[in-house]
Amino acid sequence: MKLGFIGLGVMGGPMAAHLARAGHDLTVYNRTRSKAQAWVSRHGARAVSTARECAAGAHIVFSCVGNDDDVRAVTVGEEGAFAGMQHGAVFVDHTTASAEVAIELAAAARERELAFLDAPVSGGQSGAEQGILTVMAGGDAKAFERAQPVIAHYARAVTLMGSAGAGQKTKMVNQICVAGVVQGLAEGLAFALRAGLDAKRVLGVISKGAATSWQMENRGETMVDGTFDFGFAVDLMRKDLRIAMEEARANGAELPTTALIDQFYAKLQKQGHGRLDTSSLMKLLTDR
Repeated sequence: MKLGFIGLGVMGGPMAAHLARAGHDLTVYNRTRSKAQAWVSRHGARAVSTARECAAGAHIVFSCVGNDDDVRAVTVGEEGAFAGMQHGAVFVDHTTASAEVAIELAAAARERELAFLDAPVSGGQSGAEQGILTVMAGGDAKAFERAQPVIAHYARAVTLMGSAGAGQKTKMVNQICVAGVVQGLAEGLAFALRAGLDAKRVLGVISKGAATSWQMENRGETMVDGTFDFGFAVDLMRKDLRIAMEEARANGAELPTTALIDQFYAKLQKQGHGRLDTSSLMKLLTDR
């Protein structure tokens, strides 16, 4: 299948690599040209200079960029992907963005006889590298059916959640839950340390019971060790929580715990820790 991939960062790069290894005819675009060339030298494929060129003739075009404005920049306009796509092609956006921009771009795609799926992912950099991401999508069911087998090259779960915007709203739920779990884990481990317990031994016990979670299994020991220079950055989590809280204000949902944890992440940013993993909430409770 002829594919395009826009955005070769810590998530997009590994995802695109899975498509290249699967043997698809792949064209890539990255805003920083040197990064695209370096990626091509490792994985093959072809790098081009604009999103429009990347999308030309592709059956499906994927993107994984930074925020709403970045998604708009690579889709609409004279050099955007939509201008290069053939009628009936599908654009799959893996960016964590707002439901508003997903609905907006789905409408713009329909006007051009294209399909747009908002398809944010969960699983982090390691999930992208291992090809075991979870993808939650919103958009047209027929377009999803076409894209799902291709997305499966780097995801173990790909689910259509509803119409345009439903994927982004599901990702908001994911991030709300993750933030609460990480804060609870940080408080529990900080308590264990102050109580004089062997915190790693505690993890070994409670991870076998009802307290277990992905965060506990993958971040518990590193939190005890005070190691946070990896994984999903505080800066990105704050972006995601802002999107969720803006949606909550629109739909009337109450997010008191999420709002409080967002303040904790803001404190980490002020301390210069915006690039640390989200599990660095532990730093606010201990000397680690």
